[in-house]
Amino acid sequence: MKFTTFVIPLFFTANLPAAQLHVGADLPYPTIRVALEKAATGDTIVVHPGIYTEGNLTIDKPLTLVGLDYPVLDGQHRYEVLTVTASNVTVRGFEIRNTGQLSTIDLAGIKVLSASNVLIENNRLRDCNFAIYLSDTKDGRVSRNDIRGILKEEQNSGNGIHLWKGSNALIEANHISGHRDGIYFEFVSDSEIRDNTSEANLRYGLHFMFSHNDRYLRNIFRNNGAGVAVMYSRQVQMLENQFAENWGSSAYGLLLKDISDSHIRKNTFERNSAAVYMEGASRITMEQNHFRENGWALRVQASCDANIVRQNNFFGNSFDVATNGHTVLNTFEGNYWDKYEGYDLNRDGVGDVPFRPVSLYAVVVERMPFGLMLLRSFMVYLLDRAEKIIPSLTPEQLMDKEPAMRPLSI
Repeated sequence: MKFTTFVIPLFFTANLPAAQLHVGADLPYPTIRVALEKAATGDTIVVHPGIYTEGNLTIDKPLTLVGLDYPVLDGQHRYEVLTVTASNVTVRGFEIRNTGQLSTIDLAGIKVLSASNVLIENNRLRDCNFAIYLSDTKDGRVSRNDIRGILKEEQNSGNGIHLWKGSNALIEANHISGHRDGIYFEFVSDSEIRDNTSEANLRYGLHFMFSHNDRYLRNIFRNNGAGVAVMYSRQVQMLENQFAENWGSSAYGLLLKDISDSHIRKNTFERNSAAVYMEGASRITMEQNHFRENGWALRVQASCDANIVRQNNFFGNSFDVATNGHTVLNTFEGNYWDKYEGYDLNRDGVGDVPFRPVSLYAVVVERMPFGLMLLRSFMVYLLDRAEKIIPSLTPEQLMDKEPAMRPLSI
């Protein structure tokens, strides 16, 4: 009899439906903190409109936290607002603002620590040091958040979406501005970044470090301090992104440093100081991209090898290709160059003479950067014409042997 009495209550308790806990003035739960303490696994906490100043709130059990009409969670410039330490958590529909700032701890609007299957979506984050921070996570999803920081000095600013040590993350359809880096990946693998807009950030729109087998596609990286950087990584797919308006003496549309075995396809590089800067890059395939009205379309350092640049369009760039060495270890083939002046006698759409995209003036500027002030001078025009007739200083083997006569349809 005692055995039967013990088992029946356990059976019914395990199958109780998930509850909804409503938070707000004149509601059963006056504060979010109380609701988090009372909630059971799988419950939903519904937060009604208002301003909540409850310091740092910790979610340490699987549940859903939902805001109605964007209730405000205010850190009062003193606290981290939400800290998630449990797996299978959803945070949706809040305005989170005014985190604190410490030199010893990266305070965030929403921070996820050592958890999996956490969904952060449809939130607004304002004036947060780090907006969304995922550390040691798996299968996290950060979707459709509007993140706006307040521009400060680089050392006093955090990143918009920051991932450190994780896998299988999905970062999609977010808008990020006003942070140090819009999106930051370090030691993150097998993840995807898609359909985001990252603009007007102090440093990079996207920053990759030691992150392998990832891909990013259909993102817009615009008007950032230094563009996008992919460093010390391999097997990265960069597809159908837009890199635009990244201007400055140290600005790039895309910086590739010590990266290998990657693919850059169908991207648009428009009005950047240097569209792509490559240093220590190996086995990169760059194809079907548009390079339009950049200072430099490609700056390929002598440390790069076994890269293939094919079937791209080059329009209106001040320099199509520049390099700091004479040894050519990369392949250029089938690109359209608007500066090409060759002919096509058999009308097969391919130029009958090779095109050498490195001009003499580009070589001079690589060695003496102050020579850039002569960019539009008649003397530069004469130098380049003379070099085309009698090549002497430009890399002899850096050429496109089959240049396209017409812009490629991509």
